[in-house]
Amino acid sequence: MKFLTSLGLIAALTLGAPALAKCGGSFNSFVKGLEKEARDLGHSRKDAKAFFANTAQDPKVLKLDRSQAVFRQNFTKFAGRVVSSNRLKVGAAKHKQYASAFKTAQADYGVPAPVLLAFWAMETDFGANQGGFNTLNALATLAHDCRRPDLFRPQIFAALELWKQGTFSPTKSRGAWAGEIGMVQMLPRDVLTKGVDGNRDGKVDLVNSAPDAILTAARVLQSHGWQAGQPWMVEVNVPSQMDWSKTGLGKPQKVSAWKAKGVKLRTSASGNLNASLLLPEGRKGPAFLVFDNFDVYFKWNKSLVNVTSAAYFATRLNGAPRFNIGTPDAPLSGDQMKSLQSKLAKRGYDVGKIDGILGAKTRAAVQAEQQRLKLPADAWPTVGLLGKL
Repeated sequence: MKFLTSLGLIAALTLGAPALAKCGGSFNSFVKGLEKEARDLGHSRKDAKAFFANTAQDPKVLKLDRSQAVFRQNFTKFAGRVVSSNRLKVGAAKHKQYASAFKTAQADYGVPAPVLLAFWAMETDFGANQGGFNTLNALATLAHDCRRPDLFRPQIFAALELWKQGTFSPTKSRGAWAGEIGMVQMLPRDVLTKGVDGNRDGKVDLVNSAPDAILTAARVLQSHGWQAGQPWMVEVNVPSQMDWSKTGLGKPQKVSAWKAKGVKLRTSASGNLNASLLLPEGRKGPAFLVFDNFDVYFKWNKSLVNVTSAAYFATRLNGAPRFNIGTPDAPLSGDQMKSLQSKLAKRGYDVGKIDGILGAKTRAAVQAEQQRLKLPADAWPTVGLLGKL
């Protein structure tokens, strides 16, 4: 399958161009710095001026970047919302409609259709909701902000390359608030360097061409380490008693070893594979064995709730049953989570920002304190744990 890349500035985008446009300060001065940087990269003064002519700061982008309330939801609530019966039905129809593209994605990149369909559904509802933010303004705003300039600044020059190829408009291209574009919401750099011309029309168009989006998503996942023919997640039932400190990401054991501990798989997986036992809401809630391919999801999104939901969604599209909700302890409120993080930080744990989000660092600290207090160490914070601290 043919894929297109820029012949001009791939090396500069890959290695990183000189950061002439420093973040912070006057936004207008920042944009002027971007223009100069574009010229230093080989673009004409006329092209640089035209591309950045209407660039404006978007305060709504900054507000959304700082809130990201989705990270505060628990898995059961979030997955229940995004994995709907309608989306499963539409997903099955899309699978048939674009069977050829999905077949190619599997053959060329090793990524199965359910995985791609789940991303497509969660990102844009199969292309129906691709976002309404001006992409260049969003990227420039985030690059100027100084929070993650090294991520977003190169995306601006990738967008400039896409503009010169005729597949991006600095004034008309719209997407997500964080600068992603197209049916599977990708940053311009990935579109430029990994875009695939799935419908063979001579260009990569992730906004209007489903085959382009499907094949590009598959190629990106392969580049992140997706292993062909390997599972990503299997739901399990766990026993009432076990060493819960062995659960969590990054603690793999053979599937056969988990079975020996009383873990029962709801669908089959080879006993020789390594897997970690993920309990997104503790030992009383849903439980999954997750494999190496599950780690690839974190290259797409950093939120455990989002990643677990996307992986679960893919299992449903692959024929797996609905997960067992179980009877998990109620999640802490945002204020309670902040209180917990503050108490953990005072005890010397690195929980990152006190933000009320149950991230990887907070989970690790919770599990360690549960062990110290001789509580079931399943990394799920409860009101009881908060009280003991």
